[in-house]
Amino acid sequence: MKDLLLVIDLQKVYADGEPWACRETDRVCERVIQLLDSGKPAQTIFTRFDAPVSPVGRWAEYNRAFADINADPRLAELMDPIARASAGYPIYSKDTYSSLTIPEVAEAAAVADRVLLTGVVAECCVIATAMALIDAGAQVVYLKDAVAGQSAAFEERVEEILGALSPVHTSVMTVAEYLAENC
Repeated sequence: MKDLLLVIDLQKVYADGEPWACRETDRVCERVIQLLDSGKPAQTIFTRFDAPVSPVGRWAEYNRAFADINADPRLAELMDPIARASAGYPIYSKDTYSSLTIPEVAEAAAVADRVLLTGVVAECCVIATAMALIDAGAQVVYLKDAVAGQSAAFEERVEEILGALSPVHTSVMTVAEYLAENC
């Protein structure tokens, strides 16, 4: 299979102890590196969220509410293990929740057999990307142990929602289950 590994927004702002911390981001980084080391995905793309420069609608309120966080360039950087692992792969910025708003991601997803979702935040950017991918006709693989949310409950809800769309639109599995597949 020609799978696209999409690594969504593993930035320092989501690391343990940071303003928008997600749980177990170290585990997520380890799983992403495991996927990269496997060589199984045919293509890999990293994304990062950057606050909109010219926000419209509710994004203007977002910029006001989180101005202090968005002004800190360190928080926008990729987490250290991901920054090292991403060398040689494309990294694209977005200013919305869905990574599919990035033309290069949309183009890569359109020709992939499946899109593997990893990263943060499960209940925000990851699920927004999943729904946009489904709308675009992509087959989505939600790698549940390579995604982090702000709580276990949020992670479980996203898994339940995406699992309900299986097998037509989605598959939900662990990284080990994905790597064990014979495709």
